[in-house]
Amino acid sequence: MDITDLKEPITATKADLSQSSFDCVLLKQAHFRDAGMQRTAFEDINLSDARFAQFNLSRAAFTDGTMPGVRFESVNLAGAGFSDVSLMGASIEDANLTGLNISGCKLSGMRIDGVLVDDLLAAYRKAA
Repeated sequence: MDITDLKEPITATKADLSQSSFDCVLLKQAHFRDAGMQRTAFEDINLSDARFAQFNLSRAAFTDGTMPGVRFESVNLAGAGFSDVSLMGASIEDANLTGLNISGCKLSGMRIDGVLVDDLLAAYRKAA
């Protein structure tokens, strides 16, 4: 089915829209509930102010994006990988960082429980 120049809301319930394509489509304030969207591609998409709840993003890939002000609460990021990302000014609180590996990163001004990491590393290197 081809829909062009439609300007009214669509309600799709118990529908299989697999392999559909949406190009130059405005979906402001759209609501997706109980939707299976595995292996779906989102390219050149504006999701500012979007809300995600009770979701599964296992093995999802985020590339060449911008997420200033994004918040992660009660989210499991076990096994996640971050490379070539900017976390400047970010805050991590009440997190389980067991086994976290940080390497090749700029740590200037980074604090752990109020202590500058630069100072901790300098003290460690001096003692070693």
